[in-house]
Amino acid sequence: MSVKTIRLPLTQREARTLRAGETVLLSGTIYTGRDAAHKRLIQLLDEGGELPIDVRDQVIYYVGPAPASPGHAVGSAGPTTSYRMDPYAPRLIELGLSGMIGKGKRNQAVIDAMKRYGAVYFGAVGGAAALISRSIKSSEIVCYEDLGSEAIHRFEIENFPVIVLIDSEGGSLYESGPAAFRAELAAKENARK
Repeated sequence: MSVKTIRLPLTQREARTLRAGETVLLSGTIYTGRDAAHKRLIQLLDEGGELPIDVRDQVIYYVGPAPASPGHAVGSAGPTTSYRMDPYAPRLIELGLSGMIGKGKRNQAVIDAMKRYGAVYFGAVGGAAALISRSIKSSEIVCYEDLGSEAIHRFEIENFPVIVLIDSEGGSLYESGPAAFRAELAAKENARK
């Protein structure tokens, strides 16, 4: 399978072209945010306020980067488990968020919002945080500095490797991957007979 390259921002139109299982290299601007930051964003909306970032056509990476070592934009920057953002993600997707990067499954409300509004869920490889951080060229805190590493950062990235885990049609690598593996095993078993 070929690798797609995408220059961000990620429009919902482009997000709708991606399919579960595709490998993608992202370049451009992304934002970071974990559950504490997401909770604040939704509280702000609930109070009638404006978000400190415009989420339309943007990608949020669920990460709390480690401090940078000399010569690097960030330290280790591996994905965090995404289900902690599930209570907040549908509202941001409704506002135009087109992509999320994390690890682990998402709940049905998130998947339904992705299908309705045209968003995609990417996976970054957990355990490869030091390698992933090489794709991050710059980092600056945008807001919620008091949250430390969980503040919202703006990353400039280049060829950041991700896999489409769940696409805008609800296709899920969590379902198609194991099914393909079982089919391959069955084919090998039949070939031995």
